Amino acid sequence: MQTPQFKGTHLFDRLCWAKENLEGVQSDYRVVYEDSVDECAKILVADPNWMACALAGNILPPVWVYHELAKDEATEGFTKHTRGYLLHETEPMPAMTEEEAIEYLIQKDVPQHVWQNWDTGNKPKMVICRKEQLPQTREWRNSWRISDELNLAA
Repeated sequence: MQTPQFKGTHLFDRLCWAKENLEGVQSDYRVVYEDSVDECAKILVADPNWMACALAGNILPPVWVYHELAKDEATEGFTKHTRGYLLHETEPMPAMTEEEAIEYLIQKDVPQHVWQNWDTGNKPKMVICRKEQLPQTREWRNSWRISDELNLAA
């Protein structure tokens, strides 16, 4: 299905259109990252409706918009967003491949200090893997860590 030209359309309206008109796409990719040495590994899974939006194109705002809003939130005295127009008036992203969509999702949802320096230090802080590479049960879930072989180890 051809996505309408949504420039200037409220993001919520674009997402509602996508939910009604696009078939969800479940990705086999998972993003595993460690935000802190004191916590278990976190697993990021793309929502099927979000993935459909990314693959169709012309729905999602550029990832830098979320970074700008996060900067606003980090400002001392922040009470509410005054630049929400960035979400709605910025030219939407074109269609992405599944791999590009996962990269977008990483930059949007994984803390910047993780993805910007994922391969510094003694071991990677982040891994992109397939669903079948994760443990099949959630047993010992609170002890999952990224292993040296870039697979999760319990």
